[in-house]
Amino acid sequence: MNGDKLEHYVDQAPFQPGQDDVLTPEQERYFRASQWKLMWWRFKRHKVALWSGVLLLLIYLTVPFAEVIAPYTANARDNAHLYAPPQGVHLFHEGRFVGPFTYPMIAEPDLANFRWEYRIDRTAPQPLRFFCAGEPYLFWGLVEARFRLVCAPEGGTLFLFGTDRLGRDLFSGIVYGARISLTVGLIGVAISLTLGIVLGGMAGYFGGLVDAAIQRVIEILRSLPELPMWMALSAALPVTWSPVLIYIGITVILGLLDWPGLARAVRSKLLSLREEDYATAAVLMGARPRRVIARHLLPGFTSHLIASATLSIPTMILGETALSFLNLGLKRPAVSWGVLLNEAQNLTVVTVYPWLMAPMIPVIIVVLAFNFLGDGLRDAADPYA
Repeated sequence: MNGDKLEHYVDQAPFQPGQDDVLTPEQERYFRASQWKLMWWRFKRHKVALWSGVLLLLIYLTVPFAEVIAPYTANARDNAHLYAPPQGVHLFHEGRFVGPFTYPMIAEPDLANFRWEYRIDRTAPQPLRFFCAGEPYLFWGLVEARFRLVCAPEGGTLFLFGTDRLGRDLFSGIVYGARISLTVGLIGVAISLTLGIVLGGMAGYFGGLVDAAIQRVIEILRSLPELPMWMALSAALPVTWSPVLIYIGITVILGLLDWPGLARAVRSKLLSLREEDYATAAVLMGARPRRVIARHLLPGFTSHLIASATLSIPTMILGETALSFLNLGLKRPAVSWGVLLNEAQNLTVVTVYPWLMAPMIPVIIVVLAFNFLGDGLRDAADPYA
């Protein structure tokens, strides 16, 4: 069966009663397909969204293995390479294939400008080490290990994105920072989704006083500017809290401030769906409101909820990045993309050491990928497409 021909029926009406007496195999499969299968066929036609989903999957797969992928630990310092520029990886030396290697960087003081200047020694290539034993670390903070995917050459360095003012490798920081920056969005959306479904479902199903009370709360929260609210609540977190508690606090703050939009979408859907015959039949059969909402109404627009949640994740990632950048969120020794960007607050530093802005690259890529993925899911979940 031709899959492309079958997917063509997703967006066009393949059969009109009275026109055909017998359904073709493609038409029969289309009419027998479930809601999720139809959504998948539509989503596959959105190539940008599909590849964005693949990219995000690959990025999230690196999160559990940050210690193995990064050549250094997140807070490891190299006092001999402060503000070192990005170090290139080469394959050929003087026309001869050597394999992946780096050239040594020699630091020389610039007394006129009071900074270090680095000279590349191109006479001594230093091969990289793969599947090697590097600096010891605690895998997920539990098991001590030394195995790494790639290590710096013996007696050499591997600074793919350069180092900061304390000689900490930016590439390793970005890999470690993905663990916090990416999971903040997922956990925050889980909180927001739960509150949005519960409160929006109550408002849409019961109506009356319950609906009016929840709507007034939503209007109050949506009238407050998001960034100042994030800043105020984050600044209120005790400075004595550990990085783990600060991480949990920021995640809860982002989730609590993001649910009103989702709750309003759930309310509007339930207001129309509760009048359907199947919902009335469930009530007449004695089903409780919780069962009617959870088993009969919510499944009707679950795909819409997934698309809405996907579009909310980049907002939370940007929220955590902004708070940490402004020094109101996470701080060292915790590492996130916002914490790394905190080093780039000084304009003079940025102009002299532009590689300190490297953490912006994964932020831009992830946010754009989530937006493309959310657009694709929203179009695929639209029953009127």
